[in-house]
Amino acid sequence: MALPPLVEPAAELTKEEVARYSRHLIIPDVGMDGQKRLKNAKVLVVGAGGLGSPALLYLAAAGVGTLGIVEFDIVDESNLQRQVIHGQSDIDRPKAESARDSIKEINPLVEVKLHQLRLDSSNVLDVFRDYDLILDGTDNFATRYLVNDAAVLLGKPYVWGSIFRFEGQVSVFWEDAPNGGLNYRDLYPEPPPPGMVPSCAEGGVLGVLCASIGSVMVTEAIKLIAGIGEPLLGRLMVYDALEMSYRTIKIRKDPGSEPITGLIDYDAFCGVVSDDAQSAAAGHTITATELKEMMDAGKDFALIDVREPHEYEIVSIPGAVLIPKDRILSGEALAEIPQDKPVVLHCKSGGRSAEALAALHKAGFADAVHVGGGVLAWAKQVDPSLPTY
Repeated sequence: MALPPLVEPAAELTKEEVARYSRHLIIPDVGMDGQKRLKNAKVLVVGAGGLGSPALLYLAAAGVGTLGIVEFDIVDESNLQRQVIHGQSDIDRPKAESARDSIKEINPLVEVKLHQLRLDSSNVLDVFRDYDLILDGTDNFATRYLVNDAAVLLGKPYVWGSIFRFEGQVSVFWEDAPNGGLNYRDLYPEPPPPGMVPSCAEGGVLGVLCASIGSVMVTEAIKLIAGIGEPLLGRLMVYDALEMSYRTIKIRKDPGSEPITGLIDYDAFCGVVSDDAQSAAAGHTITATELKEMMDAGKDFALIDVREPHEYEIVSIPGAVLIPKDRILSGEALAEIPQDKPVVLHCKSGGRSAEALAALHKAGFADAVHVGGGVLAWAKQVDPSLPTY
């Protein structure tokens, strides 16, 4: 069922705008009225990364009058495999500024507003307040719950997307929808345990998947703004690129959910790193430089890489033995870890090795330590010739 248009139409389209958007104007369901609504719309995109890149480009091309960008990160070479709004010359530039320049090249008629900050409970309501619609392209649970709760408190709809390896998901959340709505907590009442769901930085993502999911998100935004079609409100769309299949799953209101009355500490709520891991790492963390000093001094210790085999193939620290984290957490690999010498763990950046370290401490390896920053820190501080990912 189509919802009423989210945005009132602008007074008119200029001759230039009619020419630019003519392929929209000749679609009966969009027409002049729909395009005027797009022109009058204010859409905020949270993140100018994998999903934000295609979303921003297509929102701009579609003629959304005002685009806001929330982004505090810098363009890295590893982004270019999927974040198509940035180019080679943008490396080391702020992503928000790079995205703004690409949008202006696509459509100079769009007003772009930059919010170069990290969203948190102290600023999110002020950032969201002036926009009609939010697109959430973030890749962590803490920010997703923050976006959801702020949107609920302000009565705003938002389009949510998620990607991982070959699979993507999209839905529309709007607690105050005219016919009754849902929010993200109806889909995920509680965040997964820390370390249970790897991030794209840990698990990877097929670059072109961002375009597939990002374009669906923009389609939903356009439908809401113009009041056409049936939005994904109350439905979760799941896309499997390997099977080339799309399916939708109905989402129902969680009868046990508590009303959202304010914002909370989302890092604490999601437990970005478990309490056990934080406790284990306290006083048992060494730097990459300290690891190198141990090697140079000829110390006898076991260096264990807790990443996955495909990561080990990309880059490894000399002398490291591969024992993936899950085998340590399950207890399967404990017999392979020497008990007669110090144990040093590392992963890509330190999160997984801290989780594995907690498991080793519980198993009796009380003196085990891990490398803060992992192999990325090793490549940066010790051996810059190594590739990073």
